[in-house]
Amino acid sequence: MQSNVPSGEAADRLEVRLAATPEEIAAAQALRFRVFYDEMGAKPTDAMRARGIDFDEFDAISDHLLVIDRGKGSGPDGVVGTYRLIRRKVGEAFGRFYTAGEYDISNILANGGNFMELGRSCVDADHRTGATMKKLWDGIAAYVFDHDIELMFGCASLPGTDPAALAVHLGYLHHYHLAPESLRPRALPSLYVDMNLTSKDSLNPRRALAELPPLIKGYLRLGGFVGDGAVIDHQFNTTDICVMVKTDLITAKYRAHYDRTARDPAAEDGLSP
Repeated sequence: MQSNVPSGEAADRLEVRLAATPEEIAAAQALRFRVFYDEMGAKPTDAMRARGIDFDEFDAISDHLLVIDRGKGSGPDGVVGTYRLIRRKVGEAFGRFYTAGEYDISNILANGGNFMELGRSCVDADHRTGATMKKLWDGIAAYVFDHDIELMFGCASLPGTDPAALAVHLGYLHHYHLAPESLRPRALPSLYVDMNLTSKDSLNPRRALAELPPLIKGYLRLGGFVGDGAVIDHQFNTTDICVMVKTDLITAKYRAHYDRTARDPAAEDGLSP
């Protein structure tokens, strides 16, 4: 669904920043509930259904990146996009990362440097435009730059729980975007689903890339790669893959922006969360 607001006007109303209050975090959780459960058919717990929010134990330790539509409000009422970010030192202090519930991430822990885990990305149905996604990515770029992040990783989802129906997607990712062995996570043995479901020769790489969900496609265009094996997530009605992105391209782009705005403050477009 497209926004009824003219694209230029809508883009001018958007800002990206980190959640600053419990109420803003709750608004992000409510947006997640609407998208994941009401719209996409995920199965909420009784507590989630009663409260109308998506939540888990990782929310308390995360930074919550928000896109705010100032036309709807400057605080919780304006939240139209969100991403959940967990820096390495925060996750290690907590004792675990969300992705570790599906993947063995020991290679990332050993070789990932100053990384962050990202997830729970969603955008309100009326704001699924290029302008909103650009704001989310601007916010991630600023966060990566500010915290010297070297690697981003997390679970990304393909719709549905039938690997056979996703054979082209999974096969393409396996044959063309498998992570280097030194970094490669592997789906936990009890959850492992083989991604090599179609031969490389049978694939049309350009078509397969074009048919991937926009978020995964965005990661790959930044040089992203995937772990070994998929995982069926019955609660969220998805098939998950582990995606990793080295941040070289992101930081280079942001540094160019930072240098440009330092010379010309009028060029500032709200990258800092």
